[in-house]
Amino acid sequence: MVKQISLDAWQIQHLSDLLKKGSGIVEKTNNPITLYRETLEEDDGSYEEIVCTLTKGYVIEQLVTSGGVMVPSFGQQFVFSIDEFPQHLLRKSRDRFLQLIDFLEEALK
Repeated sequence: MVKQISLDAWQIQHLSDLLKKGSGIVEKTNNPITLYRETLEEDDGSYEEIVCTLTKGYVIEQLVTSGGVMVPSFGQQFVFSIDEFPQHLLRKSRDRFLQLIDFLEEALK
């Protein structure tokens, strides 16, 4: 009997593998990898953005407010294991999920 794997399951596994590979590089270099940044709001030189970073074994998604005369502050912070993050991201945004796969495939060559 041939087992079929859904495209989503394969993509989730593929992204998880890429994140593990990237996490290994982070561990060697001791420099986190910025996976993406998304500006949510911008006003008079200050802005609010989501910054997603790959660290040793974890993906951290932060809501950062900064710029102008404001001291940078973190409004929210979510920490995901490498195995949890692909499913979270796929539910949140399929486009961002596919962009992240493309980014990591290129960055980790």
